Order: sequence, then C-alpha cells, then structure tokens
Amino acid sequence: MKELLMTSILKSIVSLLAIFSVVVLPSLSAAEPLDYEIELQPLLEHDDGHFLWFHPRLSPLPGYGRDGQPAAILTIQKHLHRSDFYSGLSYMTTYDGGHVWSGTIRPEELGWVPDGDVIVSACDMTPGWHAPSGKVLAVGAEVRYSKEGEQLDDVPRAHQTAYSVYDPETRTWTKLRRVEMPVDKKFDYARSACAQWVTDSDGTVLLPFYFGETSEQPFKVTVARFRFDGDQLEFVEHGNEMKLDVVRGLVEPSIARWGKRFYLTLRNDEKGYVTRSDDGLHYEPMKAWTFDDGTDLGSYNTQQHWATHQDGLFLCYTRRGADNDHIFRHRAPLFIAAVDPESLQVRRATERILVPELGATLGNFGVTEVSPEETWVTVSEGLFGEEARSKAAAHGTTWLARIKWQTLNQLAPKP
Repeated sequence: MKELLMTSILKSIVSLLAIFSVVVLPSLSAAEPLDYEIELQPLLEHDDGHFLWFHPRLSPLPGYGRDGQPAAILTIQKHLHRSDFYSGLSYMTTYDGGHVWSGTIRPEELGWVPDGDVIVSACDMTPGWHAPSGKVLAVGAEVRYSKEGEQLDDVPRAHQTAYSVYDPETRTWTKLRRVEMPVDKKFDYARSACAQWVTDSDGTVLLPFYFGETSEQPFKVTVARFRFDGDQLEFVEHGNEMKLDVVRGLVEPSIARWGKRFYLTLRNDEKGYVTRSDDGLHYEPMKAWTFDDGTDLGSYNTQQHWATHQDGLFLCYTRRGADNDHIFRHRAPLFIAAVDPESLQVRRATERILVPELGATLGNFGVTEVSPEETWVTVSEGLFGEEARSKAAAHGTTWLARIKWQTLNQLAPKP
C-alpha cells in the first residue's frame, strides 16, 4: 500500500512539473512567432491486468456544444494484453469543452462480429468531422481474430479497412462496413489505419492507405479519393504509389492540408519519412525526417501525426535521445515541434513535451483541431508486462493534452 501511495504521489509530481515546465515557457524559437500553452488532463485510468484503454482519437462536433463551447466524440477500445488484440469500440462524448465527459459507451454497432470461430473487429480507428454531411466518419482496420486473439489471414482480403458513421443529431452509429477497394491483387491487404485523413474542398475524402498483396512483402503507401454522402464511401481514384523495401516497408501514413499543399508522414521500422503534394494524390519523393540541423529526428517504428494552424505546421512524435532508452521503441515522451514546410524538417528549437514519460509507452495517439482556441492530443499509457508495470509511475491513464493557441486557429472545423 505504501509503495502504491508513493507511486501515485510521484506520478502527480511528474505530471505537474511537466505541465508547468511547458505551459509557462514562451516559444523557444525567436523565428517562430506562433505561441501556445499545453495543459494536461486525465480522462480515464485503468490497469487491472485484463485490459488497458488504447487508441483514443476524437472528432469535434461543431455547433453541438453547450453555450457555444466545443463538443467532441472520442473513440477508444480495450487492449486485451496480447499483441494487437483489441475489443470492439467504445466512445465518450463531451459538450462543454472537455470539462465533463460521458462514461465509456459500447454500442452494439461497433462491437465484435462473430464469423463462425472467428472474431471480426475494427481497430486503429480515427474519427473525423465531415462538414458537408454534418457527420462523423470513423475509419480504421478490419481485423480477423481467433478466439485466442491471434490475427488471422484465413480468407481472401482478410486485412482490409472498416468504417462507421456517427450522426450527432440522433447520437447513433451505423454498423461497421468494409471500404471496397478496386479488384486488384495489390489491394488484397489494404488498411487506412491510425491515419489522419482530410476532407477535400469538393467534399470528397482523402484516405491514406498502406497496402500489398500479402503481409509477407514490404507495404507500399498511396492516398485514395472517396466520395462520401454521409452514409457510404465510394472509391474514386488513388495517387502515386510510394515504396521502401526496408523491413515491413511503409505503414500508418497520416495526411494534413496546410496552405495550398498536402503533407504526408509515414512510418517505417527504422525511421519516419515525409513528403508533400499539390493535389493530395501525387507526392514528391519522400525524405527521412530530420531536425533543421540535419540530424536524424530519431522517430522510428511509431506513428507521427500533424497539428495545423494557419500560422504554423506542427508534427507530434516520439523519438530516441530523450533519456528514454528504457522505454519500448522510445515511445515516450510525446513531443510536438514546428515543421519548416519548405525544407520538410523539424525545427529543433521549437520542440516541447506534450505528455511526459512516466515509464509507459505513448506511441498510439490522435491529434485533432477542436476549436479556434484549442487542438487536442489524446493518448493512452501502454503498460505491457509485470516488469514494466512495476517500474513505471504510470497507471494506464488516458491523457488529453490541450494545445491552447495564443492566436485563433482559423483551420478548426466549423458548423
């Protein structure tokens, strides 16, 4: 009991230090005029040895907040303490700017679907606001599990992409559906998972995919355009195919639109990569992520995601070199820094900590522009194994990190 109390106190102290060390500092680069504060808020805490809450990502609900406050919906699921074995989806909502949240709700439409002795589930979901239809579109991986939690490749196209639509008026979800990709063997494994996606100016949706004939070959990445009528996704076209024959290839890409260009960050086992496009479909040759002094960013085998403001483009990431060799794949702390949109480099002097390292991983996260005042980053602490748990000051907390802009963000979704 005494050890648990000391751990809890340590966690509180570290969290407060992280908050104040970040919040009170002005922008670290004189060349970067955009300033912001960071405020941490715990949403959930669970670590009973049976599951951890994981993959928290959210969408704003513009116009649905009380008294003009931001509203949002957050999807989240249980990690069942076996590698990449997840429950169906739950969700939480807030209508007062994130101060009060509903409990976790498990709709039948987003739960496991039995298929004989197989469990079909959605995971790695990213919800987003589709302004033309006034709906939330959630997109992620469709996975087939054995009852023991092993991912299966037992039928053609076993690894595909699933989606569901949330109606904020009725507060209901549609049943999970499969994204229908073109009839081509190269899309027999095709996932848009853990991926930021964008609604283009014509109302179509740009979804980044990693794909291949099988999971035995290095994956490629492309961005595909879909029509979306508020109910169904319909494939239109896809752009150039990017490849890297290193280990598993390229996976979990995320796209952002900033200014007149689109930016794409890509995960690889050895390092992260970045590229850009004028039309959202056709991208320049990619380059490895580096700091603006030319040194490697140090982010590898982990997601990176974007935060956008009309006055700056930002990357959120984890990396080596932060006194974090004890963390699996160096997946903590979680950082944010400004990106030079011309050189496609991270400005080292602007780097700040979003969520501190407490002995847990922070690699599976989401970033969303919620209002002109705030962008929200959501992440859950990963605690895998008794040894990791015993040494950590973390308790399976799901964090909300509020990026509070000093200048209103005109890129935030509007009703």
